[in-house]
Amino acid sequence: MKIGHIHRMSMNPCGLRFDSSYHLSDGVTVKRNIAASPYPFMLIGKAAERIFIGGRARRVYVKDRKHGIPFLSSSDILQADLENVKLASKKYTPNIEEMTLQKGWTLITRSGTIGNCAFANAKHAQKLASEDVIRLVPNNILRQGYIYAYLASKPGYSLLTQGTFGAVIQHIEPAFVASLPIPVLPEAFQQEVDNLIQESARLREEATDALDKAHALLHSAFNNKDANLKSVSIRKIYAAHNQRFEATYYSSNNRSIYDSIIEQFEFMRLKDLCSRIFRPGIFKRQYVSEGGITFLGGADILNAIPSSYKQLSKPQVKRMPELMPEQGTILVTCGGTIGNIVYVDNQLSTCAVSQHVMRLVLNGAVPNGYLYAFLSSDIGKKLINLFAFGSVIPQVEAHHLELVPVPMLDNETMNRIDALCMQYVSCNELAKENERKAISMVEEEIESWTTSKKN
Repeated sequence: MKIGHIHRMSMNPCGLRFDSSYHLSDGVTVKRNIAASPYPFMLIGKAAERIFIGGRARRVYVKDRKHGIPFLSSSDILQADLENVKLASKKYTPNIEEMTLQKGWTLITRSGTIGNCAFANAKHAQKLASEDVIRLVPNNILRQGYIYAYLASKPGYSLLTQGTFGAVIQHIEPAFVASLPIPVLPEAFQQEVDNLIQESARLREEATDALDKAHALLHSAFNNKDANLKSVSIRKIYAAHNQRFEATYYSSNNRSIYDSIIEQFEFMRLKDLCSRIFRPGIFKRQYVSEGGITFLGGADILNAIPSSYKQLSKPQVKRMPELMPEQGTILVTCGGTIGNIVYVDNQLSTCAVSQHVMRLVLNGAVPNGYLYAFLSSDIGKKLINLFAFGSVIPQVEAHHLELVPVPMLDNETMNRIDALCMQYVSCNELAKENERKAISMVEEEIESWTTSKKN
């Protein structure tokens, strides 16, 4: 329980708010720390040309990219993959220019899950975003990367979440963001932070380009004849895995891809390319406030920087080592949204991952990068979803994934795809390191003010 005394005059700047969650939040402490800064500070609104939400509009989605524009939700802006999103109709979406993102902006989630930030790179640019995303357009008084690193830091997050309102769905507004203080640190410091953030954005663009090339190579080698079956014999149903009876398992685009691989390619089943396919058992989670191991859910692993404020106790993870996937493992979301694929790098391997995520431990029969490219492609995702079951929350299990056929292309093509995917992984690792370093610099600088004051 938090207890504090609030002076009547302190309610004036916050619109006479009376709720204790506001006045006793971490944001109040951060404001005191910034007030004790040896450097001047200014309101974020003064460092921005504009802070806005892009307008509200009825959303009409389409499937063809010729008629649609990628549309990012508040959760999509945080993800590493910005291409696998819904398409908003070009014809029926009003005020497209107002909704379009630009490179260099700071994006902030404003509804539901509040205060998460993303730095817009070239892959965000020319895409649309929901009204649940606040756009901060810097005006070059302060460095772009520094503004982002400050708002993405722990002090920045505390400030952003202090201004939430709403009894059911929490919100923040652009005017509130504009009213937050930001310290004006020395130009050299801002420049160093900005360089790290800009380089991180460039590396993410390079990573995405490499993965796109890998998928293009894969698709060019794959000749799928989309011929849906018209009828299915009882004998085929009896021979099917688990004797499945639903029509989509036998007659769909997903099924035609499966049949094409079986009929046109040399292939290996996923069970022959992995030493183990599994997910941990259900367990009661023992969370700690600090000193634990970061615990990631199925949505968290898809983010450009996988992170969570949840920490599992180290003794629990020690008892269940399978919670921490080894580097080089491929993760597959297997419940709800099925078939999202993540390659475990050296940073993700330090985290614990939910039991709702399948682990594919590769045996080296084919290059790791090739298998990752295949499973993360449209072809791979459709094959995985072919085996989904469940009428409310779709699921796939290990015995389903074992049956996924993987075409064996010529060695030169598979090695080229592998090299591009390893470039993708390497660039993303460096991007994470740069961004985390920049944010840590800001956090340590702010922390140093309170430390010196105590001494």
